[in-house]
Amino acid sequence: MNKAFIGLGSNLGEKVKNCNDALEYISEFCEVTSMSSLYESEPAGYTEQPKFVNAVVKIETDLSPHNLLNSLKLIEKKMGRETTFRWGPRIIDLDILFYDNLVIESDNLVIPHEELQKRRFVLEPILEIESDLVHPKFKVSVKEILNNLKDGSEIVKIGKFFIENLN
Repeated sequence: MNKAFIGLGSNLGEKVKNCNDALEYISEFCEVTSMSSLYESEPAGYTEQPKFVNAVVKIETDLSPHNLLNSLKLIEKKMGRETTFRWGPRIIDLDILFYDNLVIESDNLVIPHEELQKRRFVLEPILEIESDLVHPKFKVSVKEILNNLKDGSEIVKIGKFFIENLN
């Protein structure tokens, strides 16, 4: 089984429910082994939009990285995500943050996620569920990346997923 970390985010509608619904869909095709808390964060990139609810889940999957990406995109579509503009508001956003120790840079898939080292709302939830994780491209621990982060944005832990045991 392959280990992957998936970032979840929502800033439209019932944001916490959207993250929980996405987690239920993810659990239909892989095993969710760890879940971070839910966090509220300021939007990155385009800031004139509502705050986000973010989380990270660790999964085990037999899917290849590209098939996992396709499955996550299907969930986004099923949940009503519409294409707007980069960093725009969304009902759900699902990103592959890490997949084993792979480094992939293709036209439609970059692993590790190319922005994660800039985002407190991704790094803190990752550390909550795996404190010794090393970034396979930079060869530096996620903890060290967070400690050196210039991003001064604040994130606030707001609770847990509704679903405690999916499998």
